[in-house]
Amino acid sequence: MTDDSTFHHGDATSAAPIVEMKNIEKHFGNIIALAGVSFDVRPGECHCLLGDNGAGKSTFIKTMSGVHKPTKGEILFEGKPMSFSTPRDAMEAGIATVFQDLAMIPLMSVTRNFFMGREPTKGKGLLKRFDIDYANEVTMTEMRKMGINLRGPDQAVGTLSGGERQTVAIARAVHFGAKVLILDEPTSALGVRQTSNVLATIDKVRNQGIGVVFISHNVRHALAVGDRFTVLNRGQTLGTAKRGDISPEELQDLMAGGQEMAALEGSLGGTV
Repeated sequence: MTDDSTFHHGDATSAAPIVEMKNIEKHFGNIIALAGVSFDVRPGECHCLLGDNGAGKSTFIKTMSGVHKPTKGEILFEGKPMSFSTPRDAMEAGIATVFQDLAMIPLMSVTRNFFMGREPTKGKGLLKRFDIDYANEVTMTEMRKMGINLRGPDQAVGTLSGGERQTVAIARAVHFGAKVLILDEPTSALGVRQTSNVLATIDKVRNQGIGVVFISHNVRHALAVGDRFTVLNRGQTLGTAKRGDISPEELQDLMAGGQEMAALEGSLGGTV
């Protein structure tokens, strides 16, 4: 597993937030998915949102990225109140989300996936066509920046490892102007080596001044790259801590529900 010292952590917490969510509530009928969540991310920072299954992470992602409108609360983007009606609104503002399914077509080339929906063209009128040479050059350059050396731009995405596909999605978001990058459990299905590659990619992105929201249930992965850590439990935030102010054990305990886990350990003779 990647050691914390592999990555360089800057002090981004003094900068003004790019995105700030204030007392966000999201109701689905009688179900309260988010109950007053406050969270922000700043330039050059990796802010980790940790929580177990059912904590509200998916609803949080979709609210920040324009899929859901909050029932209550306020979202500020670069200090100004913002309301996103669609994910495209959020993307155009500079909030990009890389979901677990990555939205890629395995049999298509890396270049085609990289530019899907945003294809560069050359020529005019009936002669307008996909500028494949430019697209190939950009794809190869952007992937090299992220430490991935492709066999060629026409290599099928399906031949890449899970970590490399994550890197394609991240590089694509950065190239198209992301100011904030939301990563939904990017390491959950990866082995140790692929996880290390993805965490290294996150470090490169942060060093470009982009704010990263790292959604995970894995404390060790979060600690490898995180600058701040917020724990979400049953739709509520249990607190935010800076790197160095909280131990892995304390973070894990918060995620597990603290007193509930301690009680369970006692009933099972300390075997949890």
